[in-house]
Amino acid sequence: MKILFLEDDPVIGSIVDDFLSESYTVEHSFDSKSALETAENNSFDLYIFDINVPGISGLELLKTLRDFNDSTPAIFITAYQDIGYLSEGFKAGANDFIRKPFELEELQARIENVKRQYNIDEEISISQDCLFNPLTHKVKRGEKLESLSAKESSVLHYLIKNKNRVISTDELLQQLWDFDEMPSDDTIRTYIKSLRNILGKEHIINIRGEGYKFE
Repeated sequence: MKILFLEDDPVIGSIVDDFLSESYTVEHSFDSKSALETAENNSFDLYIFDINVPGISGLELLKTLRDFNDSTPAIFITAYQDIGYLSEGFKAGANDFIRKPFELEELQARIENVKRQYNIDEEISISQDCLFNPLTHKVKRGEKLESLSAKESSVLHYLIKNKNRVISTDELLQQLWDFDEMPSDDTIRTYIKSLRNILGKEHIINIRGEGYKFE
């Protein structure tokens, strides 16, 4: 599980980063600008954002990401007790909150709850006889086990997380590749063709002139 963690307090940030890194892959940002750049250039399974950070707030950062069709689950950390911040956070697209001070084990329990809700790092049921494991990059269809490349797995996982929404080639490129490593549109089409051959053409629909939709 890959987490983008935004916390400007160096002491709290170091403690939480060290704890989470024992179980997850963690990228730690200290301000919203660097967090936004990191989110734009990488794919994450979960965001953990402190609300009160330098630059735009964690709330505004998540709103910005949601405006770019980023549906990555998010947990807010806050020292505020005002219920209004909870309301604003959920409107911004948060999935959960945790208030300071908190126990590290409580934060991990909330992370594990998000993992269960979104089937992160676990087998995802595509159909009755087809399972996908994004951690091992394997697809099991009946008795047949297929291995995906890391990028094929990333493309499939992103389409699944955005099920029933049309995903453009540009969005896939922006979300899954670094700017200086972006492949051509033909490469994306090759990945999609390979995935359709493995899963069955009925699951990834080509919407002519718009992109792809997972059903």
